[in-house]
Amino acid sequence: MKDLTLHEKLSSIQKEFKANKSKFNSFGKYNFRSAEDILEALKPYNEKYGVSFIISEELISMYTDVHLPILKSTATIFDNNGINEISATAIVGVDLNQKGMQVPQQFGSASSYAKKYALGNLLLIDDTQDSDAINKHDKTPVKDDLKWLNKNTPEFNKAIDYLKNGGNIANIESKYKMTKEVKAELTK
Repeated sequence: MKDLTLHEKLSSIQKEFKANKSKFNSFGKYNFRSAEDILEALKPYNEKYGVSFIISEELISMYTDVHLPILKSTATIFDNNGINEISATAIVGVDLNQKGMQVPQQFGSASSYAKKYALGNLLLIDDTQDSDAINKHDKTPVKDDLKWLNKNTPEFNKAIDYLKNGGNIANIESKYKMTKEVKAELTK
């Protein structure tokens, strides 16, 4: 693996990489992955491919009467030879009017979001299945707005119990989107 170029190593990592959605948003009622989940899942690849990952942040615009503070987060993969690197960025605004949060929490929330999406850009993580990316926060669910049903979640366990008690998979599919793997697990 050490003879691969950094682009080849990154391509291999992008193909192999999986990060669990270990966090639950009780307001939106969905599971999501955090920047910490992604970073934890990356650790085995450091040794396997001889690479390192870092995230840097920069305040690129300060608050004025018209503009929000803007954070730029850059996720970078380095070849351990110290020569080659590849980066991806994400830019987010900091909502200083967000209710229920102090200023450090507002910046921290924006920072976490930017890190997550910078890593997602670098690793080609498809968040179309992540309710955090598709949630419209409205009352009328459209098929694209339905929550994803993931294994090992309370919803998944309820779905299994529902089916064991004579429930119909079509009813579950009307409330959740699911991968073929999850559907197969439910119907076995």
